[in-house]
Amino acid sequence: MKDDPQIAGGPRIDTYVASPLTGDATDADRATIRRNTSVYVYEAPVRLWHWINAACILVLAVTGYLIGKPLPSVDIAEATHQFIFGYIRFAHFAAGMIMTVGFFGRIYWAFVGNHHARQMFKLPIHRKKWWKEVVQEIKWYAFLEKKPKKYVGHNPLAQIAMFFFMTVGLSFMIVTGFMLYAEGLGHGSWADVIFGPLRDAIGNSMVVHQIHRLGMWAIVLFIMIHIYAAIREDIMSRQSMVSTMISGTRTFKDDDPD
Repeated sequence: MKDDPQIAGGPRIDTYVASPLTGDATDADRATIRRNTSVYVYEAPVRLWHWINAACILVLAVTGYLIGKPLPSVDIAEATHQFIFGYIRFAHFAAGMIMTVGFFGRIYWAFVGNHHARQMFKLPIHRKKWWKEVVQEIKWYAFLEKKPKKYVGHNPLAQIAMFFFMTVGLSFMIVTGFMLYAEGLGHGSWADVIFGPLRDAIGNSMVVHQIHRLGMWAIVLFIMIHIYAAIREDIMSRQSMVSTMISGTRTFKDDDPD
């Protein structure tokens, strides 16, 4: 009992509570620990969809390119004993199916999830302040703005990119992809009944092939910019970016409300 600080005449218990956690902790460090500098933003279904969708897009882009530009014949066996191109097509179709199901699941979660789960599907173009923030973000990415704004969810420029390249872009790729898939299933199949009239309205399957491939390159370009912007924001902005899509929590680097 003599080691009890209050009994032995030592410092009070609350002095220990306020003491540094480590020897090199400063008053500023302790103030940072006491601040609430993180917000839970992206729920688990949103994060799961993000990474599964990224994997599907990677598989679809690689296999889609190889379908349009097949590899040279591989002299490992007779053609009748090889199924290389069949595996490529199977991987493409399987990834497309998974992406389609996931996209419908993501639409469902936009209705039942939090506010940030809906940002990808609607743009607040009626808000004047939102447009001012778009201009500010353009200046920030162009290195014309010294101090970035703090955002809990997507910043306005990212919101625009996600809407056109993910919401609109994935819808376009899913529809045109099933138009082409319907040809393989044959006339009268479920895919042909649903998507055949759309393909015929466009003209012919070669046109659909071309616009589907152009859509792929547009999404590949978006992914490259998206990765660059995410890493750049992690380094230069005032909040976390990449780790947020892993943990779901947005962590801020300062407590300045502006």
